[in-house]
Amino acid sequence: MTSLSTSTTGAGKSAAPLNPDKAIRIQRANEYPHEVWFFLACLIALVAVSRLLSFDPEKSSSHSKAVVNFRNLPLALVNIFRVVAFRFTLDFGSYSLNLTEVVLTLMYMAALFTWTFINTTNVSGGKFDVSYWSNRAGALIASQIPLITALGTKNNIITFITGVSYEKLNYLHRMAARVVFVLVWVHAGTKVTDELEQTWLRCGILAASSLTSLCIISVRPVRSRAYEFFFYTHLVLVLLFLVGVYRHSEEFSYQTYVWPSFVIWGVDRIVRVFRLVVFNHSYFGFGSGAGTALDATTELLTPKCVRLTLKRPPHFKWAPGQVAYLITPGVSSLPFESHPFTIASYDSQITSSAASTDSDLNSTPTISSYWKELVFLINVQEGFTKRLGDIAAMKGSVKVYIDGPYGCSHNSNLHDTIVLIAGGTGVSHTVPILLDTIEGVQNGKSACKRVTFIWCIRDFRNINWISSVLAKALSITPDSLKVDVRIFVTGSNVPDLGYELPEATPSTSSNFPSLSSLAPFRMMQGRPSLATLLQEEAEETRGGSMWVTVCGSRSIANAVRKGLQFPVAGPSMLLRGGATVSLHVESFGYA
Repeated sequence: MTSLSTSTTGAGKSAAPLNPDKAIRIQRANEYPHEVWFFLACLIALVAVSRLLSFDPEKSSSHSKAVVNFRNLPLALVNIFRVVAFRFTLDFGSYSLNLTEVVLTLMYMAALFTWTFINTTNVSGGKFDVSYWSNRAGALIASQIPLITALGTKNNIITFITGVSYEKLNYLHRMAARVVFVLVWVHAGTKVTDELEQTWLRCGILAASSLTSLCIISVRPVRSRAYEFFFYTHLVLVLLFLVGVYRHSEEFSYQTYVWPSFVIWGVDRIVRVFRLVVFNHSYFGFGSGAGTALDATTELLTPKCVRLTLKRPPHFKWAPGQVAYLITPGVSSLPFESHPFTIASYDSQITSSAASTDSDLNSTPTISSYWKELVFLINVQEGFTKRLGDIAAMKGSVKVYIDGPYGCSHNSNLHDTIVLIAGGTGVSHTVPILLDTIEGVQNGKSACKRVTFIWCIRDFRNINWISSVLAKALSITPDSLKVDVRIFVTGSNVPDLGYELPEATPSTSSNFPSLSSLAPFRMMQGRPSLATLLQEEAEETRGGSMWVTVCGSRSIANAVRKGLQFPVAGPSMLLRGGATVSLHVESFGYA
């Protein structure tokens, strides 16, 4: 195990004069972390400025396909960037990274390893002197810990500066931690010592071991199959790592890089606790209805889906597509264990007026909850969701704290065409956007003329998850908005009914016939050809703007990305009057 020299920082550890090599090592070990942070600050600022200067979607000039209009050249260049940066992916088994993520990873690796290994020739001319780069690696490791901590918190300054939501930053959190993990063993593996009686050295070993364990348990198979194990183990190992690296770096006066991590983590927790108290004050005995306002009802819609409905807390506002963390002490293994779920209902601005006077809407609690309350569609797997499914099977109620909302909001009012694509419980993301668009057109705030709603499900009975709210939404859609709903059943459990679902099917719910009788609704068997559907939608939107959002499995997301590459969203199409196409891919599953 190696460590920084006892006089690394020149902070008075020894009064003996420094030899030339040691003086150079000290200077560079102190300078290079600052230079790395300057590079990272410039990168963060570039992202922030790019988002600040990004313009709202403009309509391209519509004309004959044979005519090239160079006035659309700026939009064509923007589309090229979108396609190359976010829609081309590299697949590694079950992992998929877009080119932006790949470039950021390579840039970060290049920065850290370049500043670790440059200028390592000693005064005697010896190249790649281990004493130069091994201790310098330790200084760079300490300098990166605040960044890794910030990227892993839900309320952080990077999100505030750049506008990139925390779930998008979570990939960078894991990537930075893994790059630093390699650097840790570059630092630790250069020298083996038996001086383990020194506390600072034992703490360094503790920190290295904790980070190694963290990187092992944070791989996707562990996170997805044993999330609760990952959650608690991650918490313990992070604390061990931070304490260990703080004590280790304190020996060489580099603890000033580490202690801000405790502040960042603490601020995030304080903000979350404040939100919990504000949005769940009745649970703590404040105000009327104390102790009962947070009772959530549960319904087992199908063996693999629970609908949890919670009365809307006072002051709680959310945008379509955002998520909230649910804390259910009666279901979770530990009292304050939290789980993120997308809010499937819509925060309607007309609830108190138009919606409240709609007798049909108010007569059906299931329908009205999607406009007035918090609704979550929860996929039943193991652990927490399995226990919740058992409660829902008995139609039980649970106490729920709510923390949020988190995630980015979407301004869909500026687009001519909106395409909503979901798989399974990913429909929790697309249903609120559909309701928001319909209301926006009703009150004149949205310019949208066409919405295509695509949902892939394995069992045709899963339509009952949203059948009532979907039927109501279609029935109140204004004439100026065309809504096309297409349900694709990919499993074998589907009635042999052909292309269109008829008025009634014995196995459907009572709400289902009213939905299938609506003209915009179609149910089909098999997987959709998303590339063909997207090409058709882009052709229908010539001269306008089209926004596509997808929330589903990796295969669905990749199919949408490929469908919106060249030539559908290419420069040649746009120069000839094609649609400007924007794409949002929502994470599906565990972060």
